[in-house]
Order: sequence, then structure tokens, then C-alpha cells
Amino acid sequence: MRLKLFKKYFFTTLLIIIFSLGFMMLILSFALDRYIAKTKYGTLDKACSEVTEFVNTFSENGKIDSNMFYGMLRTVSEVSDSDIFITDNGGKVIICGCEEWQEKGACMHTVSIIPENILSRAENTNEFFVSTINIYERPHYVTAESIRGEDGERYATVFAAASVSTVSKLLSTITRLYIISAIVPIIIMFFCIYLMTYRLTKPLKQMSEASRAMAKGDFSKRIPVTTDDEIGELAASFNMMTNSLSQLEGMRKSFVANVSHELKTPMTTIGGFIDGILDGTIEPDRQKYYLEIVSDEVKRLSRLVQSMLSMSRLESGEFSLKPELFDLRELLFSIVIGQERRIDSKNLQIIGLDELESLSVNADKDLIHQVIYNLVDNAIKFTDDGGYIKFTLKNENMKAALTITNSGHGIPEKDLPFIFERFYKVDKSRSAAKNSTGLGLYIAKTIVTSHKGTISVSSSENEFTTFKVTLPIENDRRKKNG
Repeated sequence: MRLKLFKKYFFTTLLIIIFSLGFMMLILSFALDRYIAKTKYGTLDKACSEVTEFVNTFSENGKIDSNMFYGMLRTVSEVSDSDIFITDNGGKVIICGCEEWQEKGACMHTVSIIPENILSRAENTNEFFVSTINIYERPHYVTAESIRGEDGERYATVFAAASVSTVSKLLSTITRLYIISAIVPIIIMFFCIYLMTYRLTKPLKQMSEASRAMAKGDFSKRIPVTTDDEIGELAASFNMMTNSLSQLEGMRKSFVANVSHELKTPMTTIGGFIDGILDGTIEPDRQKYYLEIVSDEVKRLSRLVQSMLSMSRLESGEFSLKPELFDLRELLFSIVIGQERRIDSKNLQIIGLDELESLSVNADKDLIHQVIYNLVDNAIKFTDDGGYIKFTLKNENMKAALTITNSGHGIPEKDLPFIFERFYKVDKSRSAAKNSTGLGLYIAKTIVTSHKGTISVSSSENEFTTFKVTLPIENDRRKKNG
């Protein structure tokens, strides 16, 4: 079974800490062992030197009085916590600082003879070594120093020895203290690591759960952002991604529903009237009337399909711009003149068209024509008979600003934020009656945005609606005008 990320991180971190503490203990033990051994050797060396100096000072003609020197050896032995004894040149112990020697005149040190090779190690200089020196069962730290007569010949040797186990016990005691003192920090670190690991991995676990939910179509889950570090940034980015996916999913469903609705209505109408003509339900003298309705619905379907194709090409980036220099005022004139019959039929008043400033823009003329045509068409469509349409065109900070205002019912304030969304209709029944597909303003915004321009809307119910389009002005316009 695979370990969860929490367990992996937790146990890995814990093992690293325990290994680090163990490694530190190993280094500390090695350093302490060397330090304690060096200290012990120094103590033994000092003990040997003191005894040797004392013997050299108070011995007569190389004769060592055991009764005279025992007290000295005993004192040094107790102070240095070691065995101090003196041997003759043959390696036999002649005086020892232990209590047993004083009581019996012999002790464990006098039973054995120290080998010549051990004696020779102290012949020329003091030497530190670990050995049983043929006396002890277990290794001891040993120092030795020769006692010489006036002729310079060695006649005795002072030995100082301390059990290695004494140092080992001291080291063991220190180790136990280290371990005991480390238990509390280890326990504290254990809980700290647990909490830290839980805190770090909890957002990742939540993201995993949210990802599985999204795979099933549930975009409702969000990750709480509780920190401002990288994990917090990741959680915030994940939430942003979830919001985007949720919006895309909503748009996809809305798109499918809208397309289905827009296609179903005219197709139902067309199918019903054609069936009525074929089965004789519609009388021959009324067939032309209904065929004209069918023709209008077919044209409506064609416009819908064309709008959807344009929208798809714009969104996919397949529609490449073909910029050219043209006068925006002249383009507006041609569009309004083309709608003259519709304007006259509704007795609409055109305001400001003859006062427009001539402004040149470098843009895709066909696409901008589509944008302005759509706005003019909507203005005529949604202006009541006898109303007005007002045009303005001026330079605003090196941008051509075109506004188209029409009187009429206006757009409710609640609908304004959604007016440029796909298939959005303010009054669905009224829009359907006026052959609206709900894609014109979305396509217009996409075209204007691709030209680095802006399009906006403002409205007051039962008064007016204003659409404003801004496009960058051609920089060389003034040069061309001379």
C-alpha cells in the first residue's frame, strides 16, 4: 500500500531529525572519548612526575624505603583516582599505593611481573598507552616514567594506571544524560513536525479531493487560503482555476441550451408550416403567406449560423485582421444611408450626423463595418416610432470615440453587466420577434477588443440607450492631412 504524502513527509522529516541527533551523539561521544582520555593521560602523567620527583629527592643511593614513600603514593593515587606503583628493573612491584599493599605487604599488582618491553617504553621518555601490562584482566590507560640514579642508569620505574572502563562509564553516563535530555525536545519536535506536516499537506489533500470532484462535474469546492506563502498562493491559484472552469462549464451549458433553443424555434415553425402545406391543412390561397414566414425563418437560421461561425473563428484566433486606413465618419455615413428606408418608415429623427469630425483609423474595415452596422441596426430596431438616434464622433486622447444613442425603452440596470455575453437577451420575447440571435454584441465586443479598443453601454429605462466604441487613431493622420 502506497504511503500518503502526509506519512511520507512526516516520517522522512522525523527520521532525518533522529538520524541527525544520533550522528551528533556519535560525534560527541568520539570527541568526549578523546577529551576524557587526554585528560586522564594528563592526570596520570602528572602523577608519575610527582612521584618520580619525590623519589629522586628523598631516596638515598637508589634505595627506596617503602614505608617512607607509601604515604606519598597513597595520596597521589587517591587524588588522581588511579593505581600508582613502583617496580624494580626486573619488573617486580616493590611498592604500591593501594590499601591492600599496606595491610599485607603484597597486592594484586605484586603477583605478576611487568614484561621488559613495557619497561623499555618508559626508558627514554614518558609514553601513554593502553595495556593490561600483564597485571590487569582488562585494558588500562598507562603512563610510566623511569627513576634514574646519579650515574643516569635506571634503577626503578613509576607506573600510573587507570581503568578504561572508568572512562567508559563516564562516557556512558554522559550519553544517558544526553539521551534523557533529548527525549523532551524530540517529543516536542514530534508534535511540531506532525502539526507542520498536517498544515502543509492539508491544502494538497483538499486540492486532490476538489480535483476528483471536478472530474465528476462538481465545481463547488474551494480551498481555504489561510497563509500567504507558496501553499497559500497555490490554493488561491487553484481556486481561480476552479472559478474559471466553473464559468467555462456554465458557459458551455448555456451555449448548448441557447443554441438548442435558437435552432428549435425556427425549425419547429418551418416544420409546422411545411407539414400544413403538404397535408392540405393550410389552404392554397394562404400558402404564399406561410411560405414567406418560412423564408424569414430560414434567413434567421442562416444569420444565426453565420454569427456562430464568426464567433467561433474570432474565439479560436483563426480570424486574422487586415488593417487599412479609412475614415470612420465615411463608414458611418454609408451604413446610415443604407438604412434610410427603415429610418423613414419609423419616422426616426437623426441627430448629429452632419456634425461629425473626420477621424481616420487603421483597422480591419470589414470587421469594424460589422460592429457599427450591428449597433445602428439595434438602434433602429429598438427605437419606437417617432423617436431619435444621435451620433457623435470625436478625438478622445488619441482615440476615435463613436457614440450611438437612441430613445426607447432602454435596458434595465440589472441587465447591463451581461449585455455583451453570448446569447444574452434583455427581453427574450421581444428580441425573438425582432430576429435577434443574441450574438451580435458579443461579436462586436470581440472585434473591438482585438483592435485594442473598447465598447461600453449606458442606459436609462424608458429614456435612452448609448453604446460607445473607441478605437486607436492612426498616428500618421495629421501628417497625411498636411
